[in-house]
Amino acid sequence: MKLIYAIVNNDDSHSVSSALTKAGFSATKLASTGGFLMAGNTTFLICAEDEKVDEIIDVIAKKSHKRKQFVPSATSYGVGTYTSIPVEVSIGGATIFVTNIERFEKV
Repeated sequence: MKLIYAIVNNDDSHSVSSALTKAGFSATKLASTGGFLMAGNTTFLICAEDEKVDEIIDVIAKKSHKRKQFVPSATSYGVGTYTSIPVEVSIGGATIFVTNIERFEKV
């Protein structure tokens, strides 16, 4: 048995959740925040049999889209002189961790 942690951008959270439910998988959703952009994410916790892991990752991958976004970046032009220049970064997609479960119970 495996525990899948899937960190998904909030923009894709609803479609990932719906697709998982439609495929017959249940998940716990947690609100989370990314460290780099400080943007909202949703972390899904999904417990599954080993043979279902690839299917779950496939569902998440199909509904988690990468996109480009401009974010401000402070640049120094000398002592005490700063300006904000937008920098394009890639956001979205999903970060997925799969770990072994020693024990699982629903009570």
